[in-house]
Amino acid sequence: MPEPSESLQRLISSGKCECCNLDDYVDKLEGLAERVADVKEARLRGRYFKALGDENRQRILGLLAVREMCVCELISALKMTQPTTSHHLKILEDAEVIKSRKDGKWVFYSISDPNRVKMLFSFFK
Repeated sequence: MPEPSESLQRLISSGKCECCNLDDYVDKLEGLAERVADVKEARLRGRYFKALGDENRQRILGLLAVREMCVCELISALKMTQPTTSHHLKILEDAEVIKSRKDGKWVFYSISDPNRVKMLFSFFK
C-alpha cells in the first residue's frame, strides 16, 4: 500500500481536490480531524455505544427511561441474578449512560441524560 503522502500527491495531481501543495493539504486534513474527529470524544462515544450494545443493558435502560429504580426492582423485573444485573449497571455507569444515588442501604439508578437516550432509541422505532 502506498504511503499516504504518495496517495495524496496523486490525488492533488489528478485535480480532484482544490489544494496544490501536499504539506498544506496534510495540515488542512489534520486540522479538520482535530475539529470534527476528536480522539477523546470518539473514545467517549465508543464507550457509550459499547455500553448500549447489549440487549440486557438496553432492557435496563428501557425500565430506567420510565423511572428511577433500585437494583432489586431491576433484578425482579428482568429476572436476572444480582451479579449479572450489577455487572450491566457498572458498564452503563462507567460509560456515563446512567447514574446512581445512595439512599441508606438502597442504591437507585437513573439515566444520566434522558433526552440523549430517548433520541437514540427513537431511531429504532
